[in-house]
Amino acid sequence: MEKLNIRRLRAADAEAVAEIYYAISQEIQDKGFDRIITDEVLRYENAVGFVAELGDRLVGYIITYSPSVGFGLSRSAWIALLGVLPDHMGQGIGKQMAEAVFKFYEDRGIHTVYTTVRWHQTDLLSFFRTLGFNQSDFINLRRESE
Repeated sequence: MEKLNIRRLRAADAEAVAEIYYAISQEIQDKGFDRIITDEVLRYENAVGFVAELGDRLVGYIITYSPSVGFGLSRSAWIALLGVLPDHMGQGIGKQMAEAVFKFYEDRGIHTVYTTVRWHQTDLLSFFRTLGFNQSDFINLRRESE
């Protein structure tokens, strides 16, 4: 098997990230990953993304951010997006990208990382539990406009 390379996300990765997103969700890609990556990740000091490459093929991505302040929490980070091509899941790729994120934030003195997972996504919930994630003190609230 080719050696997995974990590296920082670049603007040129937007199309491959969108393809991975589509492969997982089967939703038409209208998320504007080029804008998300350039405007919301690469431009800001408090956000970081990593990708996983096998040879010249992108097989995974993880996008995170660290808000400057938030509801009485000490400085923390959030995993916002994570994806691995379905035919590469279960090979430790997500774990290696997550470890790159943990190291990135720990080097900056941030030791708490959060994420959100829908209850019915048991495979994703299991994945995060293998990384040491547990339920937090948050209650997820939602308001929808009519």
